[in-house]
Parts: sequence; structure tokens; C-alpha cells
Amino acid sequence: MRAKRWIALSIAIGLFIVSIGFRFATSVASTDWESMFDLSEEVAGTNEKVVEEGSPTNKIAVLQVNGVIQEGASSSLLATTSYHHRRFLEQLEKAGEDRRVNGIILNVNTPGGGVVESAEIHDKIVEIKEAYDKPVYISMGNTAASGGYYISAPADKIVAHKATLTGSIGVIMESYNFAELADKIGVDFNTIKSGEYKDIMSSYRDMTEDERAILQGMVDDMYDDFVQVIVDGRDLSEKRVRELGDGRVYTGEQAQAVGLVDALGSLDDTITMMKEEQDLANAQVVEYGQRDGLEQFLAGAVQNLTSPEAKLTGIKEMLRQNNGPRAMYLYSK
Repeated sequence: MRAKRWIALSIAIGLFIVSIGFRFATSVASTDWESMFDLSEEVAGTNEKVVEEGSPTNKIAVLQVNGVIQEGASSSLLATTSYHHRRFLEQLEKAGEDRRVNGIILNVNTPGGGVVESAEIHDKIVEIKEAYDKPVYISMGNTAASGGYYISAPADKIVAHKATLTGSIGVIMESYNFAELADKIGVDFNTIKSGEYKDIMSSYRDMTEDERAILQGMVDDMYDDFVQVIVDGRDLSEKRVRELGDGRVYTGEQAQAVGLVDALGSLDDTITMMKEEQDLANAQVVEYGQRDGLEQFLAGAVQNLTSPEAKLTGIKEMLRQNNGPRAMYLYSK
């Protein structure tokens, strides 16, 4: 009899522990970690790092464009410095609105990215220049190509390192075609669609000539927009931009020679140029939105571990990224 009581008690304790564990796991899963670590709703500009001392009422704000320009963040556990599109736009708006900021520098290190995201940054820069009459300079890092150049075009001055890779003016749209492989291994794909072109650029069959013409027309329209952005921003003729914009990349030195870049130098050089040219000699230089040390690592790790992208690996990730056509202002090595 006593043995049965001990068994019953053990079962009850076990169930209690399981219940506590389940509640804990549910709590962890439902916690808004991103908000807790202030990752996406961070008020842009509240986290300022002073780069150079000066008058706090007369600032130069340095913003980072580091990584592929696209919505969302990298799913890599260690990708703590990946580009965050919405936060960057908020930071840019904050720099424009802040009366203490009298100059803005974008430190651009990106191969480009989405057409829409690049256009949003470009339009925000134009808006800030018109609404707040503040100079915007670009400092190009290792790479400022395709969408990276698109967002640079409206700036008052573009400064690149002589070894920067820039240019790559153009639009690209790609997809995989698994049709031959599927045929070899005996896989059939059944598609029910409402219109002839609903599955355009499908990865599971060859593209038709009509579909190719439709997509080429889309790419050509986006390329025309890219060309016009450079015509407006760089005061170059459309003919000249189209000659330069055949998709090739240029070093910073080459880009300066053909008029795509104004000067050669580093970020420090760009800051010095802005101070001298915009009468900001006593300006305090601040950098927006950077976390340091353990805080940066933990914030990035928590964001990536709890993001939907972290659950996708291998072929599933590849298929997710290529689910339907997407045009990109992107330089791909």
C-alpha cells in the first residue's frame, strides 16, 4: 500500500515538474524578445556615440548602411551588425528633424539590395535635403555598388576610397530552374492557376518567350529609373549615364575619373571635408544606432534566435528567397 502511495506521489511530482517546464517554455516562446532588447522599435538617434568632440548643439550625424539593403535581418547567429531597413529610415528621419544636426554623412558599405528599399532611402535623402536644407555626404567603404550607388546619387558629395568597388549600375532578376533535374528524378509539379502568367518565373519549368519579354520590360523600366536618379543627382547626361551603366563595377579611382565620385578619401576625410565646406568646424560628430560589446552580441543573438528566418536552412532557405521574381539593384560577385 505504501509503495503505491510513493508511486502516486512520484507521478504527481513528475507531472508538476512537466507542467512548470511547459509553462516556462510557453512563456519564453511568447515573450517579445525583440521589444525587450529594443531591436526594431528603437527610437532612432537616441543611442548616439560621440566620434569627435565639439558643440553638442552643432552636430554631424554619421549613419551606417552596412549589408544588403533589404527588409528583415540576417539569420546568422553572429550577424549582429546586419542592415535593418526600418530602423535606418527612422534614423535618417531623426537626423533630418533634429535641429542640432547640421550635416549628415552616410557610411555606405553595401552591394545594394531591393529595388523598393533602395528607392525608399533615395527618396528620404531627397526629402531631407528639400525639407531641412541639410547637406548629405556619402563615404563609400569596401563596396557601394548597384543599390549602394543608387542611394548615393542624390548626395551633395560622394567620397570613395580609391579601392572601393562601386558602380554596377543596373537591375538583375534571377531564379532557379529545376525542371531538368525534376524530370531526371521523376518529380511532377501540379500547378493550378487563374491566368496564363500567374506562375511566371516558376522554378519548375522553362520560361516562355512571352514571359521573358514581360520580365525584360519590367527590368528595363527599373533601369530607366536608376538612370534618371543618376542624371538628376550627378548632373550627367542620360546618354553618358547609359554608357557608364552597363553593369560593370568601377574602383573608386575609376569612378572619380568618369564623374560618378567627387573625391577620394576615408570616412575621416569625409568628415573633414564636410566641416571645411559646410562651415561646421566646431561640430560634434556622432554616430547613430551602434551597440558595443556584450550588449551588441546579446541583442543580435536574441533577435536571430527568435526570428522566423532562424528556422529556415538549406534548400528551404533558398526556395524562400526565390519564391517568385524579385528585381534587385544588387552587385553579385
